[in-house]
Amino acid sequence: MKKKEQALSRTRITGSYVTLVISISLVLFLLGLLGLLLINAHGLSQYFRESISFSVIVNEDAREADIRMLQKDLDAKNYVKATEYISKEQAAEKLKEDLGEDFINFLGYNPLTPTIDVYLFADYTHPDSVAKIEKYILEYPIVKEVYYQESLLRLINENVKKISLFLLVMSSFLFLIALTIINNTIRLSVYSKRFIIKTMQLVGATRAFVRKPFLIRSAIHGLIAALIAMILILSLIHFIEKEFVSLMSFQNFNMLIALAAAIIVLGIFLSVVSSYFSVNKYLSIPEDKLYI
Repeated sequence: MKKKEQALSRTRITGSYVTLVISISLVLFLLGLLGLLLINAHGLSQYFRESISFSVIVNEDAREADIRMLQKDLDAKNYVKATEYISKEQAAEKLKEDLGEDFINFLGYNPLTPTIDVYLFADYTHPDSVAKIEKYILEYPIVKEVYYQESLLRLINENVKKISLFLLVMSSFLFLIALTIINNTIRLSVYSKRFIIKTMQLVGATRAFVRKPFLIRSAIHGLIAALIAMILILSLIHFIEKEFVSLMSFQNFNMLIALAAAIIVLGIFLSVVSSYFSVNKYLSIPEDKLYI
């Protein structure tokens, strides 16, 4: 009978520890996701900004050599990421594919003009910067027009600022929630052992001696929870890279190592600190308050 009770007691303790570790790991997983989002937020904003191009439309009678010279000049600029020359023939082929019919046979001539699609680095995609670049390009005699969607450019830049502010607020909010959840979870775990804490204190154990096993156990739980959280995060990264390879890429291993280290340190630190204050609480209260 006694053995059964001991086995049942061990099972309950193990179950409470498993629940504690899972709860902490899920919280750390959410914090890790937030960290991933913050790490890649800048890259995503750059991706969307640099995917927008503007078209340099040249005169129909412009020589191929002059157009290529203009393209080389643009490629040499520090604000230009890439350029793509599209000849009249290439533009006609592309439009024919989009329309599904040969419009040249219908019109009898090719009305399209050669263009150079210019992609800028993210830092130069602000409307003011693009306006200055447009002014410079228009000084070329062969350039007829510079076309870009100014409204779309402004919309993307405004949304990037809003998203950055939103992420900052959400980061603070989620961190407070995570801190509260981990603290309450560990407090409940310590609460179930409040009589053991008081008994150890009554038989002469020092406060440091009573705290030590709780702090060591909390550090181990925090480490295990952090490792579980990192496994979940790495699994998610693998899925994202597989399904959305063109949108997100996690090739910055230094940042991933830093994220893993931060999650491990955070898991251990929060667990130990919460356990420290929880144990101290039951070391300081009178015996009659233990039943409340």
